[in-house]
Amino acid sequence: MGAAPILEAIHRHERGRILAALMAELRDLDLAEEALSEAMESALVHWGRAGVPDRPGAWLLTAARRKVIDRWRRAARLAARAPDLRLLAEADAAAREEPAPEIPDERLRLIFTCCHPALEAKTRVALTLRTLGGLTTAEIARAFLDTEPAMGQRLSRAKAKIREAGIPFAVPGPGDWAARLGSVLAVLYLIFNEGYAVTAGAAPLRVDLSAEAIYLARMLDQLRPDEPEVLGLLALMLITDARRAARLGPDGALVALDRQDRRLWDQAGIAEGEALVDRAMALRAPGPFQIKAAIAALHTAPEIDRRQIFLLYDSLLRFEPTPVVRLNRAVALAETGEAAAALALVEALRVDLHSYQPFHAALAELRARAGQGAGAAEAYGEAIARSGNAAERAFLRTRLAAVQTAADPKKKAEQSSAQVQQGGKDTEGTPVSHEPR
Repeated sequence: MGAAPILEAIHRHERGRILAALMAELRDLDLAEEALSEAMESALVHWGRAGVPDRPGAWLLTAARRKVIDRWRRAARLAARAPDLRLLAEADAAAREEPAPEIPDERLRLIFTCCHPALEAKTRVALTLRTLGGLTTAEIARAFLDTEPAMGQRLSRAKAKIREAGIPFAVPGPGDWAARLGSVLAVLYLIFNEGYAVTAGAAPLRVDLSAEAIYLARMLDQLRPDEPEVLGLLALMLITDARRAARLGPDGALVALDRQDRRLWDQAGIAEGEALVDRAMALRAPGPFQIKAAIAALHTAPEIDRRQIFLLYDSLLRFEPTPVVRLNRAVALAETGEAAAALALVEALRVDLHSYQPFHAALAELRARAGQGAGAAEAYGEAIARSGNAAERAFLRTRLAAVQTAADPKKKAEQSSAQVQQGGKDTEGTPVSHEPR
């Protein structure tokens, strides 16, 4: 394998760990990112000529460190950097003599630094997605329904504030834990979601991001055992990730949750997640991630209690009264048989969620159920246009084709005849969304 594919794999799997290790030494996020970028450029040339080293991640960390040393030595104000330069030189000398077997894991410290209360809540999440998850500015902007230039400016201001305000690179003590935990959990959940439901590109899944989020949630659980919302988040991710193998059909399109092959689900992951939900609920300190985990657990039951799921969304609204939760609540209401009432609720969210792709997908499905073929096709077209993921677009195009076929009597008759001959199913009962969000 050439240097470029290996570098791409390292960027996906080890970037957060390398960047966190650099941040621990430099205390300057912009400088750490620049040094790592320069090290990767050097690796592309050096590895292509001399071959990939045994520990490519450790090689990149050392190369990035040397880039900073060279930069500081060339700087006009070298005296101000003398203490930092000495520490970096010592670390570099130690690496030359005996390279570390692995990169030190400083990721939790990086998360808590990015989630410092001095930063706005939205900025905390966006910055950690950029640094730890390695998401692009465009991907983060989509996650926040924001423009790419605005998100780029937000990230730049945040990194400057960390540097100028001297925000400590540390896991907070017990007294500061509560103020920081909510942002950290939100970060991990967004990283997981970007891996489980990629917003852009040909790949429908990025298992590395999902695994990273689960790994860090386990670290949080070890750091603070029996923290109910940590247990809830970990449970939610495990139960959701357990369905990953069944999410795609043979054609590469997403498969609706109710039509997934349950034999492909990871039953051990589901069982662990359900046990964590029980542990969290026993602590009697309810929170949004516990509720979301309970909803996910109900979706894995042999007989899904749709009414209970709807009631849980009512409870979730008390914690997160957001348009997205209201959309999910409406979807849950539709699944109880109240599709007309659900459609009215979804239509009312248009102003708030006009840029949110799942809104248009849910609107399309509910319009189709109401017999509004033209409106459904229009909404499906909007959902397809706003989807950056190939597998999701394939799923939506299938739904659009079904709506168009239903509107054409000749095609509908041909489809019905084919279904009878093949023993196939029609589209009735298709859930509003392919995954609860």
